[in-house]
Parts: sequence; C-alpha cells; structure tokens
Amino acid sequence: MKVRVHVMLKDGVLDPQGEAVRHALGALGFAGVGSVRQGKVIEMELADGTSEATVTDMCDKLLANTVIESYRIETL
Repeated sequence: MKVRVHVMLKDGVLDPQGEAVRHALGALGFAGVGSVRQGKVIEMELADGTSEATVTDMCDKLLANTVIESYRIETL
C-alpha cells in the first residue's frame, strides 16, 4: 500500500517560506502571483492492510504539527 500525505500550514498561519517564494518569483519577472503557500509531501510504502486510522495516527504524532498544520491523506 502506498500513501501520500500532503501537509500545509493552516489558514491564518504566517508562511515566511511561501512569502519568500512569492517575492523571488516577482523578482524573476513573474507578475500576478498574489500569494504562495508552501508545504510538504510525504510518500510512504506501508504493509498491505494498514488502515487509514493508522496513517492518521502517524500524522497526528509525527508527520504534521497539528497546531499549525493540516494534512490530507491520499491512497495511491
């Protein structure tokens, strides 16, 4: 079983890395970029039969800081 976990900062949390990317894009001549949010993607190969509840537990305990980040689990 393969899963992909998309982790992003929650709305309202400042994203300095996203802001740096937005600024750099403007400096490179890419006009019209209003905002950029930066996140991370984690891909894992898991044993067959691993439940989504187990993956959720992994995210809650290690893969995401649930105080400031949200995540979405995608089964591949």
